[in-house]
Amino acid sequence: MLTDRFSALRAGGRRALVCYATAGHPDPVRSIALWQGLEEAGADVLEVGVPFSDPMADGPVIQASSQAALAHGVTLDGALALVARARLGIPVVLFSYLNPLLAAGPDVLRRAADAGVHGVLVTDLPVGSDPEREAWLGDGPLAFVRLVAPTTPQERMAEIARHGRGFVYLISRLGVTGVSAQLPSDLPDTIARLRAVCALPICVGFGVSRPEQARAIGAHADGVVVGSAIVRAADASVDEAVSLARALRAGLDGADA
Repeated sequence: MLTDRFSALRAGGRRALVCYATAGHPDPVRSIALWQGLEEAGADVLEVGVPFSDPMADGPVIQASSQAALAHGVTLDGALALVARARLGIPVVLFSYLNPLLAAGPDVLRRAADAGVHGVLVTDLPVGSDPEREAWLGDGPLAFVRLVAPTTPQERMAEIARHGRGFVYLISRLGVTGVSAQLPSDLPDTIARLRAVCALPICVGFGVSRPEQARAIGAHADGVVVGSAIVRAADASVDEAVSLARALRAGLDGADA
């Protein structure tokens, strides 16, 4: 489903809006309403964050959302139950650290697919770090989305792209997740370096929070990932988060004109 979505977007000359939301945040009921609202606002892909007690790659906004979800009793299996209940019409990518996936058992990827998940992204499993577990993920029923850092050498970029499916998530800057006032000045060059060795769609995330940032990224990449800004807006209300997604969609479509 991820491949089909990106193919359709490419055929229409459009860019993907990938929205991140933590499963169970602000609470399980509003989490479903948020996901459905993001789809209605024009999100092309939903990244569902699995609550985790030690989200070391995440900034304070997503860390707090993860703690709130855990307080509501939402774990990986709870996240899958929410996905099944939401019945979304857009691709869903499970965004997780490795530990929750391993703790959930060897059939977790199949259970995720049965619940309506189409891809999986593991934040703390670099290419080559654990070939056995990478093979388990890569050979499973979900598209294994890989991460690329802006400092990655081009030869390493090519290796990562070869081991991925669905799309490649290009991190716009070093550090943890969070909202940034400005995009890195060398981001277009980084996208171009990755494009030269990658046949998969490229989506850029980390720090994106405003429509003009989405528009600027959409001029070079195949999509934009927005996480902390959506989660922060959802802290205020589901409607505020959905309104932000709608504005980001409009900004991103401006890049396609």
